[in-house]
Formats: sequence, structure tokens, C-alpha cells
Amino acid sequence: MSDQACLSCGACCAAFRVDFHCSELAIDGKAGVPASLTVPLTATLVRMRGTDEAPPRCAALAGEVGKEVRCTIYRERPGPCRDFAPYAPLGMGDDACDRARRRHGLPPLAL
Repeated sequence: MSDQACLSCGACCAAFRVDFHCSELAIDGKAGVPASLTVPLTATLVRMRGTDEAPPRCAALAGEVGKEVRCTIYRERPGPCRDFAPYAPLGMGDDACDRARRRHGLPPLAL
């Protein structure tokens, strides 16, 4: 299995809150997460818009979970998204990945 399993799934993008340091925002021409896709939490933390909704769904996610999705800011996605499910490119999920997939009626990733 390739990383396409992860990139076509999107369950994590529609299951969890995504909080990160404001230094990852695209400000003053710097590459990063567009501030318009975030909501402020504290003086130094922001959250991806939509991830604290019920049900959660990241504002940067396009498509239908489990069928065909894409992250509209993939190259600029924040650290928590970059760090999530590090084994997905190998076709293996982890506990959080499995929980997200279950929420959407998808089986766990496995080799």
C-alpha cells in the first residue's frame, strides 16, 4: 500500500482538533498555514477552522472522506498534520488513525 491510502482517506481531518503555534501561519510573505483557515485560541496558539465543530471537519479538506479527498494546503499544513500517522505511507495506521477511520465506517489501515 502507498501513501495514497492516507491521502485519499481524510478521516483524521474530520475527526480531531488541530491546534498549533502561530509561528506556522503564513504572515508577511512567509509560507505557512493561511490565517483565514484558523481561529485564535491564545496569544500563541491557533486552531484549524472547522476542527472544533460537531462533527469536526478541517476547513482545508476537500472531497468526500473515505473516497476521494485532498488537503488544499498540503505543502503548508501545520505540524500536527505532518506528524499524524507516520506509518500511513507504509499502509499502516496507528491507534489515532484507526479511531478516526472507525468514526467514518472505514477499516483500519494494515499491511
